[in-house]
Amino acid sequence: MTDVRVYLPATLSGLAGLRRQGELGPPPLTAHAVTPALREWYAEGDEEELEYVAFTRAAQGALRLLRADPAAPRRRVVVSVDLPPGALGQPDQELGSSEVRLTAAVPLAAVAAIHVDGSAAEPAVAAAADVVAEAAAGDPDAQFTVDGAEDHELQWYDVTELDQLTG
Repeated sequence: MTDVRVYLPATLSGLAGLRRQGELGPPPLTAHAVTPALREWYAEGDEEELEYVAFTRAAQGALRLLRADPAAPRRRVVVSVDLPPGALGQPDQELGSSEVRLTAAVPLAAVAAIHVDGSAAEPAVAAAADVVAEAAAGDPDAQFTVDGAEDHELQWYDVTELDQLTG
């Protein structure tokens, strides 16, 4: 059976833990992937579009992690991993959901790529992290602020660059 591409929201502090411990965890971990519920909701989307939706939702999850960790550098991080389908718990069944639960820590060997905001995004990401919960609750001003962070593209890094990202 083919591995599933999964997107884990993280922070630079979390990457330091990955480097130190050789895994992301502890479980359960909330992540995003192309789920049956996402496919049904976005039926006209091709695989690349569906992957982009899951990736974007992981980047939003990174904002929530930043809000919970005020000491973390204000950069969103998404870790792309390839896992066997059995590593994923039951996905959220809500129409359009990309959320999955990982039932085990994710080993460094499963990491396909790391995506991190550049330093120019820090002010927008900091502002978005401060209001991400309000945006999720429907506040239009907060959503505008979150959208400002989403205007910044996350930069792609190979897993071999983990030392530079956390050093």
